[in-house]
Amino acid sequence: MVSLETPVCQFGQPAIDFSLPGTDGRAWTLEQCRGPRGLLVMFICNHCPYVKAIRERLVVATRELAGLGVHSVAIMSNDPADYPEDAFDNMQQVATQYGFPFPYLLDETQQVARAYGAVCTPDFFGYNADLALQYRGRFDASRKDTAPLEARRDLFEAMQQVAVTGLGPANQIPGIGCSIKWKAAN
Repeated sequence: MVSLETPVCQFGQPAIDFSLPGTDGRAWTLEQCRGPRGLLVMFICNHCPYVKAIRERLVVATRELAGLGVHSVAIMSNDPADYPEDAFDNMQQVATQYGFPFPYLLDETQQVARAYGAVCTPDFFGYNADLALQYRGRFDASRKDTAPLEARRDLFEAMQQVAVTGLGPANQIPGIGCSIKWKAAN
């Protein structure tokens, strides 16, 4: 397992369109996922300890963000041939078990992860209403273990600011996570 940090936010970079199958049995596009005040695109997976450490809090945060008009979508881009826990049927089980309030999509070709420049799980891309990038930072102080309850909610606070002002915070702490598990041909 390789741990990586996310790059610095490239403010204003446009969101990239996609059409991917969801665990709910339907295909989802960027336009169908966006909210009136923004969109949070998350690259996550099932097996990563960094994702497992925040999964329950992620559900709470995305529900709260939806109430502010910022919708969310999660994309799984790992190669399930090497990581069976990330297989589509397991994605469906995790989405149901945790009650994901957002579409959980499979990027089987890994083209969407490459287009976004995703490097790890979790990797967060927070967009404003115009789908211009405003946040590329951490969820909170969690690593492989969940941060204390009183920890600052970096992602939520940033996206709350985006919902209100259209702009993300100037200072952002990079996220950290497991490297995306690329297929050998990629």
